[in-house]
Amino acid sequence: MQHSSAAAVRRLPAFQAMPPDGCPALVLNADFRPLSYFPLSLWSWQDTLKAVFLDRVDVVAEYETQVHSPTRAMRLPSVVSLKTYVNHARQPAFTRFNVFLRDGFACQYCGTAERENLTFDHVIPRNKGGKTTWENIVAACSPCNLKKGGKMPRDAKMFPHHAPRRPNMFELNERGRAFPPNYLHESWQDYLYWDVELEP
Repeated sequence: MQHSSAAAVRRLPAFQAMPPDGCPALVLNADFRPLSYFPLSLWSWQDTLKAVFLDRVDVVAEYETQVHSPTRAMRLPSVVSLKTYVNHARQPAFTRFNVFLRDGFACQYCGTAERENLTFDHVIPRNKGGKTTWENIVAACSPCNLKKGGKMPRDAKMFPHHAPRRPNMFELNERGRAFPPNYLHESWQDYLYWDVELEP
C-alpha cells in the first residue's frame, strides 16, 4: 500500500460530517502503524491541528467537518502520520494496566476474562519474600486471588498459565490489537488492520 502526501489526502463523504469534538484523529507512526493499539493512539482535533501547524505530522485522511478561523476554513484530519519515527524499543512502564494487557485481561489461574473483577497477584507472596515486579505479578480474578491468598503456588496448587515476565512495547502493542475500542471510524480501518491476511 502506498501512502502519499497531503496533496492526495482522502476525504470522507459529506454525509459523515460531525461536530468537532466527535472527530479525533488516529495517530500513526512514520511507518504508518498506530503508535498504540490499546489504548488506541487518538488525538483531539485541537491537538491534531496544533501538530499540523507545527509541521510535525502529515495529514492522511480528513473528515468532512470543518473548523473556521477569521481567514480560512480547514477540514479536520481523521488520520495523521508522524514525520519522525518513534522508537518502541523502550521498556514499558510497570503499571497495573500494562500487567493486565500483557496477560490479555484474563485471570492467569482460571482463565476467566472479567475485567471488572480483575486484580493482580504476587506469584511468590510478599510474606514469603516475593517482589512487586514484572516477573512476580500476574492478573488474577478476585476469587482466585482470595483462594491463593498468601500461599506459595505449590501449596495452593495454583500455577499461572503463563510465567510472568517483562514484555516489550512491541508485544504490548500487538496484544492491544485484540481489544479494539467501541468506536472505530471507517477512515482508520486501513491503518489498524493493514497487515491482516486478506480474504480471497
